[in-house]
Amino acid sequence: MIEVSKKCIGCGKCVPVCPFAAINLVDRKAVMNEACNLCGACVQTCPVQAITITRDNSAKRDLSAYKGVWVYVELTETGDKNHPKKIKPVTLELLGAGRRLADELHEDLCAVLLTDKDHGYEKELAAYGADKVYLVEHDELFEYNNDIFSTVIVSLVNRYKPSSMLYGATIQGRDLAPRVASTLYVGLTADCTALAIKDGLLLQSRPAFGGNIMADILAPNSRPQMATVRPNVMKMGEPVLGRSAVVVRETAKIDKSLRRVKVLERKIDHGPGAVKIENANIIVSGGRGMKTKEKFRQLEELSELLGGVVGASRAAVDLGFKEKSHQVGQSGTTVSPKLYLAFGISGAVQHIVGMKSSDVIVAVNKDPNAPIFNVAKYGIVGDAHEIVPKLIEAFKKGN
Repeated sequence: MIEVSKKCIGCGKCVPVCPFAAINLVDRKAVMNEACNLCGACVQTCPVQAITITRDNSAKRDLSAYKGVWVYVELTETGDKNHPKKIKPVTLELLGAGRRLADELHEDLCAVLLTDKDHGYEKELAAYGADKVYLVEHDELFEYNNDIFSTVIVSLVNRYKPSSMLYGATIQGRDLAPRVASTLYVGLTADCTALAIKDGLLLQSRPAFGGNIMADILAPNSRPQMATVRPNVMKMGEPVLGRSAVVVRETAKIDKSLRRVKVLERKIDHGPGAVKIENANIIVSGGRGMKTKEKFRQLEELSELLGGVVGASRAAVDLGFKEKSHQVGQSGTTVSPKLYLAFGISGAVQHIVGMKSSDVIVAVNKDPNAPIFNVAKYGIVGDAHEIVPKLIEAFKKGN
């Protein structure tokens, strides 16, 4: 329920920010009509805090109207003028997971796409499993903005009532999902590594206490059930070419004053060093066994020769060998490259969980009983300080 108190001064600032034109000024007081979706944009804008939203938190409220598994579609820049954006791989991974969940619940799998211009994304979304695509096109959606995107998504959720909504645990997803959850007053499970259905509810699993245990979380009394999911933990399904999805085109009235942050300049680095570890096809990782930061730099040279990216175990990061952004594992980044080379990494369970889905794992360690050998396709018992220089020399000769 939304209420306007006597504090309202009739300034009218709430009128243009409403995405669905649900506010009118009557006798110098804001009045909401039936188009109001309780998105909260007016609450944020009101200078005297005259507008409040009260949500039903009763555990006994009827949740039967909430149907459908939603996946937020995240787009990423390509640098191509003809196709400036593409769907981020984590979205396709979530569609694969969402397809399984939706089938078990006998509900639709829906993709939520916010963009300034549609480039036929719905075809790819349908190929990867979406039954329905909620598409909002608007000039103000040309780039991600928390204020604008959260307002539009909250409006869609209030109108169509999904039972679950999934986001990638990316920079954007970790920024957007909490804002939507707090506005809707529902729970959010962050950084999930597994999803399942239990008694009709979304069972959300994530590491806890530094990755030492796994926590299973249920949200029986709120909808939608919301989670962010780590990239590379869900296997992307095979696309079915020619598969179609119902496209629901929504219009949103978005006022520029909602945008509290203005981007003055943007630069995209497409050099080899700009490849993020979660997107790399080849990762050369080092652990505590590399011993010094200087020795660790040999891995950077090897990585450059292979056209890959450098990774690190938590121990190596704690010792200052590499930045946190390169950490592989439950408390770092989950990766799934075609080739993963591990030097001086013993293989703590937290690290293995973060890289075991790699296509080919090659491990080098002096300890023949190191746990890393249990997941490696090829294992070498030896000193990384002797083997790495020889590999560098061999690849240089090969070039």
